[in-house]
Amino acid sequence: MSSESYSIRTPVLIAGAGPAGLAASLALSRYGVPHIVLERFCDVANTPRAHITNQRTMEIFRDLGIEDDVMAEATPNAMMWSNAYITTMAGPEILRSDAWGAGEDHIDRYRRASPCQSVNISQHHLEPIMARAIEDAGVGELRYGHDLQDFVQDETGVTATVREMHGGAHYTIRADYMIGTDGARSIVATKLDLPFDGHTADGRDSDIGEVVYIWIKADLTRYCAHRPGTMYWGLDPHDGATFVMVKPWTEWVTGFNVPPAQVNSELDPEALRARIARGIGDPNVAIEIKAISRWSPNRMWALRYGQGRVWCAGDAVHRHPPMNGLGSNTSIADGYNIAWKLKLLLDGHAAPALLDTYDTERQPIGARVVDRAFSSLVAQFGTMFRDVLGMKGEASPEEIASRIEALRDDGPSGIALRAGFERFRTNELETAFNALGIEVGYRYEGGALIAEAGQEAGIEGPPDVGYVATTRPGARLPHAWIERGLRKISTLDLVGRGRFTLLTGPGGDAWVQAAANSRRETGVDVVVIPVGTRYGFVRDPLNHWSRQRQVDADGAVLVRPDGHVAWRARDVSAASQLTEVMRTVLGHDHKERIDTATVVEPSDRQVAFAHVL
Repeated sequence: MSSESYSIRTPVLIAGAGPAGLAASLALSRYGVPHIVLERFCDVANTPRAHITNQRTMEIFRDLGIEDDVMAEATPNAMMWSNAYITTMAGPEILRSDAWGAGEDHIDRYRRASPCQSVNISQHHLEPIMARAIEDAGVGELRYGHDLQDFVQDETGVTATVREMHGGAHYTIRADYMIGTDGARSIVATKLDLPFDGHTADGRDSDIGEVVYIWIKADLTRYCAHRPGTMYWGLDPHDGATFVMVKPWTEWVTGFNVPPAQVNSELDPEALRARIARGIGDPNVAIEIKAISRWSPNRMWALRYGQGRVWCAGDAVHRHPPMNGLGSNTSIADGYNIAWKLKLLLDGHAAPALLDTYDTERQPIGARVVDRAFSSLVAQFGTMFRDVLGMKGEASPEEIASRIEALRDDGPSGIALRAGFERFRTNELETAFNALGIEVGYRYEGGALIAEAGQEAGIEGPPDVGYVATTRPGARLPHAWIERGLRKISTLDLVGRGRFTLLTGPGGDAWVQAAANSRRETGVDVVVIPVGTRYGFVRDPLNHWSRQRQVDADGAVLVRPDGHVAWRARDVSAASQLTEVMRTVLGHDHKERIDTATVVEPSDRQVAFAHVL
């Protein structure tokens, strides 16, 4: 490529081709929005990195058309059911817990919540699937080896300066909007001077120190096949190691802590190999080291995600330890959220206020995820040793070995230790690794929706764990099995694909005319789908949907392109409000005031709905 400068024009520029950037790109591709993605590295992720892909992300992939491709490459949910806490892989097991909704104690509620399953797929296997889908769509352009150097925004767009990493060319791109998905060292977030809360970790100042991750090949089948899972946690901080499954059971990321005093020390591959061998507990296992990385546990979240025509997503705005499997999942949901809003803005159907709702909706989720991930890290590496094993301060290997050995004691000491571990399993592990509430059940309290006053029924158990299906605005549409033609489908299969959908039932014919009126006023299609009880093309023969819709049969649930509920109406008398509802959701100033009644619990058959006053 010539070293001469040149300029390019595009509706959307995405800086960074990680999970958030590729999710935004794939969604824009499905919506037919031309765009360019810049990535300073020359290819997709070359190390495993993130690996847990939860149900909500699989639902997003289902809508974007790559669920089957991901399932074909991933380790299935059935092989993820346990987390084991070990001395070594070959040594005695200390504790085991259910994980990722695959264990017996959680599998039923996960299956009721979603048509999709959580899977295990590392980032360097997932990104090529997403990239191929983007390239096949032919709408977006992926530019690997091109680095965003600087940008300036004005009232009509963004001008970015880009450097071709190998050819050395500098050129400019003019875009209507830009998304910064350029990771934890984001130039976009820095240039926007986004305010952050929390702290950036320096391993030397941290109680945890630094974490070393080594990507290895090692056949550990004999130690894992009978207890399949994604995580095997070594509890000995001196000789133990944690093993994260990449491919069963021969490819792993293994990790351990470097104490604060050794943060700047050099890592010798042979010393690492010996440490891994001790963590395995079997000197005969061949170990191939593929890559080595180091990181410190950050705890940071942006207080706002952007401004004007430039917004950030993914690690650029939320940075935390890789606990609970929430990192890439939250990043992908960021990209999915902003894409449909940019589509409507570029089509001229929405006001700039719609883009502001990206921040309103996603920023609280990012802050919540950071707090949860860091709390889980502290619990596992602090609570277990301090409160369960009774270790105070720095413990010697002999002290730790003695306490772990005491677990086998049939006397009072062993009984007390085992009871402590059981409490730890119930209070910490089961909530950390089966957090259905935050994985699927998070809800937007404001944004591109008509919020309802009042509170819903409480959720049993910790708020991040418990999940109750609801059509309350801001929530993701509940999953229910229904029938379309001769096929069994999910309610989630009725929505998405870049469109607004209005779900109604028998007696809701007036909604078709209401949608036509709304389209004439806003230019945005609202697809009306009647879900009948037994007859019609879309049927609910077992009343799965009718038990969850929380509106009358002739009422309606308005669902956004991202599957979240924008508004609901108890009955057909509210059909005349649809145009004003859509104008409000699209960010337009509306002529009439939309208010909401106090929500009464659905069990009383009194579901709140919007009134135009």
